[in-house]
Amino acid sequence: MNETLLVKHAVGGRAFIDSGKDDISYEWEQTGEETRFTLVLPHDERVAEIMKWKDELNVFLFQEQEGQPTKKIWFYVKDGPVTYDAASRQLTIVSQSKIEYIPEQFSVKL
Repeated sequence: MNETLLVKHAVGGRAFIDSGKDDISYEWEQTGEETRFTLVLPHDERVAEIMKWKDELNVFLFQEQEGQPTKKIWFYVKDGPVTYDAASRQLTIVSQSKIEYIPEQFSVKL
């Protein structure tokens, strides 16, 4: 499976992180209703902007499997903690809600 992670300001806002373009490593895990994302990256302008807008973040995962349509998972951070630890270079984002869908299934053909 190929997976791409995006961290964005609001839904249609600018992308702070795109794992398909940025050289970062990340992990994520689902625990009950929460999803915890841990990204490893240096403290730079992106991290500063993420921390500035931490109450308005969305995280997206695009999961691609051969022969299958791309699955999109949209995570809304809401009141979840967003923290950055400079010593370990870890950005942690916790989401309390998610929506999974296949974008192709929402296309309108005229």
